[in-house]
Amino acid sequence: MAIFFRPHGFHLHAIAARLGALAAVLLTAGCAQLGAPPYAADYEALDRLEANNPGKVAVAKVQPTDPNDKINTLSLRRAKLVSPSGTFAQYLEDALMRDLSEIAVYDPKAPTRIAARIVVNELDLGVINGTGRMDVEVTVTRDAAQKLRKTYRGEIAFDSSYANIVAVPAGQAAYPRLVRALLRQVYADPQFVAAIAAPAQ
Repeated sequence: MAIFFRPHGFHLHAIAARLGALAAVLLTAGCAQLGAPPYAADYEALDRLEANNPGKVAVAKVQPTDPNDKINTLSLRRAKLVSPSGTFAQYLEDALMRDLSEIAVYDPKAPTRIAARIVVNELDLGVINGTGRMDVEVTVTRDAAQKLRKTYRGEIAFDSSYANIVAVPAGQAAYPRLVRALLRQVYADPQFVAAIAAPAQ
């Protein structure tokens, strides 16, 4: 089983504080574009998935790839959240490949293939409490035979505010949590686990 090292809590708080300070400066300066923070894996979820003996898997291009599609466009009040990967579909694809690589099962030539389409990708800053929701249709095939087709939902809540200077960086920092929440649901599903299980010898 792979051994992972988790960042200490104060590091995460420091990152969040820096994001908040940067967002405040940009908003004050009138710059309306903010980058989503890098994805960080849920190692407990990956440990559980690895314990179920998954086989080698490939990852298809996550859809929709059009950067102008509403799925790839997120607004945080007056600001626009953008993906460091170019699109939020690519952000999810990168997160999925990174997770599978962490447990040494990602192989672009594997006969088992995971395809995903994002159908909901939302952040709502609210007034006091913010929320996020991501729905993704996941299809698993092996040698072109479909093993799974299912829609998963990830949801989060976070502290927000009426004030943009507080709410916008809170929404910005929440996006990786939303992706983790979605992938946690996928990895914990027994049907998904069965679909990507290593073939019997």
